[in-house]
Amino acid sequence: MNKELLMTLYRDMVRIRRFEEEAARQYTRGKMGGFLHLYNGQEAVAVGAISAVEPTDYILATYREHAHYLARVGDMNAAMAELFGKATGCAKGRGGSMHFFDVSKRFMGGHAIVGGHVPIAAGIAFASKYRGEPDVTLCFFGDGSANMGAFHEGMALAALWKLPVIFICENNLYSMGTPIYRTLAVEDIAVRAKGYPMAQEIVNGDDVLEVREAVRRAAKRARAESLPILVEAKTYRFRGHSMSDPAKYRTKEEVEEWMKRDPIRNLAQRIYELGMGDEAQLTAIDEEAKRDVAAAVKFADESPLPDPATLFDDIYSDSPPIEETEKVVALPRRARAS
Repeated sequence: MNKELLMTLYRDMVRIRRFEEEAARQYTRGKMGGFLHLYNGQEAVAVGAISAVEPTDYILATYREHAHYLARVGDMNAAMAELFGKATGCAKGRGGSMHFFDVSKRFMGGHAIVGGHVPIAAGIAFASKYRGEPDVTLCFFGDGSANMGAFHEGMALAALWKLPVIFICENNLYSMGTPIYRTLAVEDIAVRAKGYPMAQEIVNGDDVLEVREAVRRAAKRARAESLPILVEAKTYRFRGHSMSDPAKYRTKEEVEEWMKRDPIRNLAQRIYELGMGDEAQLTAIDEEAKRDVAAAVKFADESPLPDPATLFDDIYSDSPPIEETEKVVALPRRARAS
């Protein structure tokens, strides 16, 4: 508990909120294509968890991963440029909203296949253990992933091989538009860890300090004993599943009640109560975040589109570019069917 830490956590959450709000505005202006899944309301989970681990630890997330990228990498320009499909984006404009990536910061990507990255996280943790490295892997996913086969495969392997991986379920109560009580036979997702078996913990996902402390303990244990854990963070997204979702399956009263638990507002109140900051200081942080977002939009607007000549780059590891004279030959119909 110190002023520098609290202010850093607050700044990181505000930057994410302002980024997501601006991303929504730019989406409606046609600046980006595809889907856009926003993180408003869940900022305490990404910021709290990632602040508790080392810069060398690995991070994997779902397609709602802008916050995780910003919490780990912090580069608003590269993030916004990726949304705009520009060459200066964190995935060179090839990934868009659902596939942010920065291997230099060990941010191992946003993954669009629900639950599909859970075994990947187990594999990365296995590699760390195999090489004798002290690194821990954080794997973020939503409550919808808990019903996918890949989720169970990844959890089972992590428990069997005793891997240093922290599975973090961001339970925002809805799998797209379906409430959790219609998709799960148990009230708490964390209870499923007992079947592997694996340690589990449930935290208030709207309290950045509670999330941070739980992940700090989990990371310490993973490093010392090479053991996995399932952490369930109960939280709520303020907007629909994506920009195309009007979220009419939720009542206005429900949303308003959850917004009273806004993680940013809660941390601000704690900072005031502890005497570690005042309204002017927090307002200055907010204004700085707005300026950074505006600069990111300008950067993205002015950045070039990917060069068509690079179309086949990065398809295979260490593969040379395909020569312009080479053509992709279509197989005969019978050969394709076989």
